[in-house]
Amino acid sequence: MKRIVVGTRKSPLALTQTEWVLNKLRTAYPELTIGMEQIVTKGDRILDVTLSKVGGKGLFTKELEQAMYDGTVDFAVHSLKDMPNEMPEGLMIVAITEREDPRDVLISRNGSKFEDLPIGARVGTSSLRRSAQLRAARPDLEIVSLRGNINTRLAKLEEQELDAIVLAAAGLLRMGWGDKITERLSPELCIPAVGQGALAIECRAADEEVRKLLSVLDNPATRKIVTAERTVLGKLNGGCQIPIGAYAESIGDDELRLTGIVGSADGSVLLRETATGRDPVELGTLVADRLIEKGAGAILAQVREELNA
Repeated sequence: MKRIVVGTRKSPLALTQTEWVLNKLRTAYPELTIGMEQIVTKGDRILDVTLSKVGGKGLFTKELEQAMYDGTVDFAVHSLKDMPNEMPEGLMIVAITEREDPRDVLISRNGSKFEDLPIGARVGTSSLRRSAQLRAARPDLEIVSLRGNINTRLAKLEEQELDAIVLAAAGLLRMGWGDKITERLSPELCIPAVGQGALAIECRAADEEVRKLLSVLDNPATRKIVTAERTVLGKLNGGCQIPIGAYAESIGDDELRLTGIVGSADGSVLLRETATGRDPVELGTLVADRLIEKGAGAILAQVREELNA
């Protein structure tokens, strides 16, 4: 194969992430020519409504997947946290890249850390997962809906006179903007989104030549970790618009530690469960089952009802 075409979203971060992937492919296959199709997704078009209200799975992936079905692109680069748990028929995640810092970060206007934000501070985020955990830790905070790409969100910190915003560390670091981070939030305070910090490479399952080509991008250690996290999400039947988080890390001797959370939208209830194990699917299932035993199903049903109201 001498030429291959990648599909990507148009945002500056998506293009930066895709270029990072392409550089790895060029290093592995110097003779390969790579074309690029920039595609606008539903999640990119609808910016005046919170993600949770837009609803539906695949907000940032569906149009890219359609391009693969149509044959206009051979593969797509996604942020794994945007990927629904169930894969569309005929498509597969062929590689999961080495993970960047999975944590959430606080960027505050005056350099205050989370615990030092003033009473009633206005904090911007588009994520129910983040707002639930931040409210659980600080019920006094006013959470302000914040949509758009990283550049837009950083601009809104000043324009809307917010005290702080919360973003994923990975995006800022990939853009070379790590110096903007005020504080990296520990998983004890804010469990990240499932798969946050990892990139997913998706292609047609039947396209064996492309699959073989892209397999060089796969990082087995990251794949094992995010499999545990995605198992929690799948078992709870959650999407990226529901207040669910899961964070797994290697603790040596081939063992993982996995923490999962489920919260009410207002943060008044926050369920948390941690377990260790070697098999990522068994571990993810165990954590999800324990959360369900604690009442996660009822909380998620209530959240879905509120979103659909």
